[in-house]
Amino acid sequence: MGLNTSAEAPIPVGEVSRLIGGWIDRLGAIWVEGQITQLSRRPGAGVVFLTLRDPSYDISINVTCYRQVFDAVADVVSEGARVIVHAKPEWYAPRGQLSLRAAEIRPVGIGELLARLEMLKRTLAAEGLFALDRKKPVPFLPQLIGLVCGRASAAERDVLENARRRWPAVRFEVRNVAVQGVKAVPQVIQAVRELDAHAGVDVIVVARGGGSVEDLLPFSDEQLIRAVAECRTPVVSAIGHEPDSPLLDLVADLRASTPTDAAKKVVPDVGEELDRVRGMRDRALRAVRGLLEREERGLAHALARPVMEHPQRMVEVREDELDALLARSRRTFGHLLDRADSELSHTRARVRALSPAATMERGYAVLQRADGSVVRDPAEVAADEELRARVAAGEFTVRRVDG
Repeated sequence: MGLNTSAEAPIPVGEVSRLIGGWIDRLGAIWVEGQITQLSRRPGAGVVFLTLRDPSYDISINVTCYRQVFDAVADVVSEGARVIVHAKPEWYAPRGQLSLRAAEIRPVGIGELLARLEMLKRTLAAEGLFALDRKKPVPFLPQLIGLVCGRASAAERDVLENARRRWPAVRFEVRNVAVQGVKAVPQVIQAVRELDAHAGVDVIVVARGGGSVEDLLPFSDEQLIRAVAECRTPVVSAIGHEPDSPLLDLVADLRASTPTDAAKKVVPDVGEELDRVRGMRDRALRAVRGLLEREERGLAHALARPVMEHPQRMVEVREDELDALLARSRRTFGHLLDRADSELSHTRARVRALSPAATMERGYAVLQRADGSVVRDPAEVAADEELRARVAAGEFTVRRVDG
């Protein structure tokens, strides 16, 4: 719908409203799902007025229908109920308001709601939002706990009282929100995101008492589940009682069956911790005493040994052994010297007996020519050749004479 307008040639408001109405009139009928937040049934009036709200996105639209259309479901539909409406968009030109004219209203049954939740559960599980490996550990002793709960609710009282009874010094950052109805989802999402952005908050607890399936639907809303999955701070789900199991339980890092159980799981009991410390201290003392006693017994046993009572005895025993070894070595060395001296005397005697000098002492002589060569054969000596004869006492000159 394009219009040629300008500051000099504007169009009247009525014309704008008429054009919008003409465009909306061309839209066909649609099926719409939402939650009834306001219901006006004036006695005698032929038209019933409703406000239909999307709890996930905090968006509302007005719905009108003839009385007979609403009377068909009046026994099962009231404020807070989820319905499916077959309606045609209408534009009320005098006020510039958009509404839906309902031709049929169908309540959303419990079975259908549970089927949708199961389908959403499978979808989110396939994306890995419920995987165990993405869950963050809850700190042992949180200094500041973020609490999302209804204002002045039993869930708030249970968490605060039980947590402070267990650990009096624990502190809370509380966000009071609507925990059912059309405003629950946006308020819980905003509170969770605020606490997640708070630098001092160590863990976030989302708590609510038990209720019907319809009452707990906000805690299975897809937008809330995704907001919790994006949190950097560990989130504890404490919605309803043991049989209740909204999807928030699956995406949370820790599930508590009740708000009281959440306080017990998030905050340690100071009495139990003191008992545990005392028990550990006693075990440590017993272990140290046992170690000291074992070492003392070992030391006493070592000191009782003869070598420790008379340490010089070991030296004395070794001294006697050393004297015996020394005497033995002296005897052995003396024997070796005597044997060596005897062997040397015999060797010297043999050498002397076999030496040329000993032979010459027995009357033998060695003849040598002038060049010093020894004469071994008479034929080697020429007639009248002068030779040198060596005897034991010296040498003298001789001459060969043939004759």
